[in-house]
Amino acid sequence: MTLWLPLVAVRPRAATAPARYRLGMRPDAVSDPLVPEKGAKWCSLGLLSVAELMAMALWFSASAVVPQLAEEWDLGGSEQAWLTMSVQLGFVVGALLSAVTNLADRFSIRRLFVLSALTGAACNAAIPALDVTPGGALVLRFATGVALAGVYPPGMKLVATWTKADRGFAIGILVGALTLGSALPHLFNAVPLFGAGGMPPWRSVLYAASALAVVSAGIVGRFVRRGPYLTQTAPFDWRYAMRALSDRPLRLANFGYLGHMWELYAMWTWVPLFIIASYEAAGRSVADARLAGFATIAAGAVGCVVSGVLADRIGRTTVAIASLALSGSCCLVVGLCFGSPGVLTAVCILWGFAVVADSAQFSAAVSELSDPRYVGTALTMQTSLGFLLTLLTIQAIPPLVEAVGWSRVFIVLAFGPAFGIVSMLRLRALPEATRMASGNR
Repeated sequence: MTLWLPLVAVRPRAATAPARYRLGMRPDAVSDPLVPEKGAKWCSLGLLSVAELMAMALWFSASAVVPQLAEEWDLGGSEQAWLTMSVQLGFVVGALLSAVTNLADRFSIRRLFVLSALTGAACNAAIPALDVTPGGALVLRFATGVALAGVYPPGMKLVATWTKADRGFAIGILVGALTLGSALPHLFNAVPLFGAGGMPPWRSVLYAASALAVVSAGIVGRFVRRGPYLTQTAPFDWRYAMRALSDRPLRLANFGYLGHMWELYAMWTWVPLFIIASYEAAGRSVADARLAGFATIAAGAVGCVVSGVLADRIGRTTVAIASLALSGSCCLVVGLCFGSPGVLTAVCILWGFAVVADSAQFSAAVSELSDPRYVGTALTMQTSLGFLLTLLTIQAIPPLVEAVGWSRVFIVLAFGPAFGIVSMLRLRALPEATRMASGNR
């Protein structure tokens, strides 16, 4: 996951007095005549966070019911992996199309969000409604990923229109909401709301996720408004995109992000199934295992908020290095806990807290180190490279499980955090690092 903030400059919007009052702004502020009222600001940001939480339930709705789908459709490990990978690939395609066509600037951000959320809900619900084949499900999951590229990035841009000095904290809250939303399908799959014994029919889980996305569209369309701070972006520029790897500070920030992404989505995809395997081997309740899987991913919401508060105070590289070190350590030791479900759950929740806590910091670093005119281009390239990399590790886990077993499979993910730590240490040593977090490297 990454923070998507396609903006290069933030400035107050020239507006007439009535427009200011409609947007909840204080016209009497001395330093900034368009400072938003706290009540209007946090109400809008709170509703936006709730909406993002609901819409992001689409992402892992199929991944959460892999055991049911594998049994009904006779899926192998590679086919199970593609249920998540198709969404990743769709998101990359959607992000690139949005950037190249400059959709977020051509159309209302709110309308783009609403249309995308409804499209994603329809594609996701079509899988059970049309009783499609596994191949058809992958096509619809790909389309869902494309649609989510119109939900996640515009949500981040809406945050930027309401915040300036406290943007890091606000974005931390939103990324936390996105993380919690990604965990929701595992909760649906754990509680006996749709079926007995914590094993609901997989169709009910997909329908529930789609219903939440529809509610999300309604919240944004009816209640969420753009704030007073306009964001301006230059059109996507392929020539500047190559600087993501040629400019050393940017390259190191992106390397740190790639190390993070090497681990993140493979962990989110397979650890819930790893927990189920551990609980089953110990004769424990599968419903409890699914709740533990939900708690593992949901813990990242807390990590995002905590890191968002700390990063502006102690530095982006400091927070990123600490998060990578903690999550990388969990990669190495989690397999040793396979035979003890209680201990395993505790380690996995700690891992879930750390594995996504640094997400926003890599993209914030890129936004601070890039040419202000092309921050959108730099972040698009970062996101695209990162999500493409996740295809490798998501696909690699099933054959590794067959080769070495669950107890040792996640060691391979530790290479990502190790690479990320080295990259962040090198970035921290550069003079350009003082451009991050107001001088807090």
